Amino acid sequence: MTHVPHPTHVRPALRTLVLALALLALPGTAREQAQAARAATLPIPASGVIGVEDAYLAADFWIERAPAPDAVLMPRAAIDARNARLLREDASMHDLAALADTLARAQVVGWIDGLASPPTKPLWDEAGKPVPAATLQEILANRALEEIPDVQRSRFGLAVERAAMRAFPTRLRVFNRQGETDIDRFQESALFPGDAVAIAHASRDGQWLFVVSARYAAWVEAKAIAEGSRDAVLGHGQRTPFRVITGAKPRTVHTREEPRVSELQLDMGTRIPLAGVAPDQPVNGQHPYAAWILELPVRGADGRLGFAPALLQRNSDSAADVLPLTRANLIRQAFRFLGERYGWGHAYNGRDCSGFVSEVYRSMGVQLPRNTSDQAVSPVFARTRFEPGDSREKRMAAVDALDVGDLIYIPGHVMMFLGRIDGMPYVIHDTNGGTILGADGEPRSLRLNGVSVTPLLPLRFGAGHDYVDRITNIVRVAAPQ
Repeated sequence: MTHVPHPTHVRPALRTLVLALALLALPGTAREQAQAARAATLPIPASGVIGVEDAYLAADFWIERAPAPDAVLMPRAAIDARNARLLREDASMHDLAALADTLARAQVVGWIDGLASPPTKPLWDEAGKPVPAATLQEILANRALEEIPDVQRSRFGLAVERAAMRAFPTRLRVFNRQGETDIDRFQESALFPGDAVAIAHASRDGQWLFVVSARYAAWVEAKAIAEGSRDAVLGHGQRTPFRVITGAKPRTVHTREEPRVSELQLDMGTRIPLAGVAPDQPVNGQHPYAAWILELPVRGADGRLGFAPALLQRNSDSAADVLPLTRANLIRQAFRFLGERYGWGHAYNGRDCSGFVSEVYRSMGVQLPRNTSDQAVSPVFARTRFEPGDSREKRMAAVDALDVGDLIYIPGHVMMFLGRIDGMPYVIHDTNGGTILGADGEPRSLRLNGVSVTPLLPLRFGAGHDYVDRITNIVRVAAPQ
């Protein structure tokens, strides 16, 4: 274990940083001053990530400190009922099973226009070059909005691979600032193998489809979607028996016989039915006894939906059903992503803050809206709302009442509560930044850029506020509304 210096023995620059942390709370009650002092005593290891020792980077460390870690927080029936409510009552969700047999032009145009407005500010590409206006106009024209019919029949499909969901029908990555290469403003989300979609429109070049999934509507490359009947598409995810992926992103076994399902990535929470094939006969050239035989969707040369068996090693992390919703499982599943690079909109084969918490909860059968702005205010979850003028005391009382798995929202970000060490609240979150006060009293970025464990109180939102000041909502997912 790396030696962690005591705050009184750190080198001068770090000692100044520790002292600066004492300014975390504005002058006020003795309780607030005590909170600031508590933050100021956190050790700073060689990593520079304040208050985090090597031992804190293991799930078992937090599970041992959790109250009743294996107690079931919500039974499966209650989770299923709330998922159904989510589809009915949350405007950000789409109930594909309730979709009409035909789609009106106004509905399709509304989905496309509602996703993203035409860019009006300068954008740069990955090479740091300005994106020409003509290029943007070509991308916009590729949407072919004028070709959307007044009425069309509803079409359905399954994702056959992990696929980027884009604001516009293009692979071009664009950024708000020259030199920025992480936050691609055309990147929205991702689909996983077996995700069901409604196919609403095709791009002019035929390379892209505008699809509507349960949680998001966006452009996806056509090669990632196989079109099938409503029954085949919607029924695939309901079939039994099945496996639920509980690892971060295991892959199927390599097969040269069926390359469409060879080493296919399956992200956490993905539900795949088992194939009804003989267990004593080779599958794709290999005996299946040491693996699960999955039935995965594949895309034919004509774009139509088919299915093919694929092997998932039994020693890969999967389960015969969703995991029980317990504090231990919440911690264990969150830590499977620890250290994964932050990926805005699921870029970099990773995920962002809202995607991270969504996939953790999905492995326990809990569905969440896609974005933080929708998760934080969804009508079906128990939540505590804060107004900008709410007192520090009210905010800290809510922080003191946090339970494992609670989701803490600040503008544009969500964190999952882990537990406490000597009264200090800790969180795990997928962050592209992470800021504390530097030795000069100015914000200093930790450049975390990944799934990270951090104490909550030292995290800054600019020089004048910490994260607690900026909390908008706290959502207790593991409780019925």
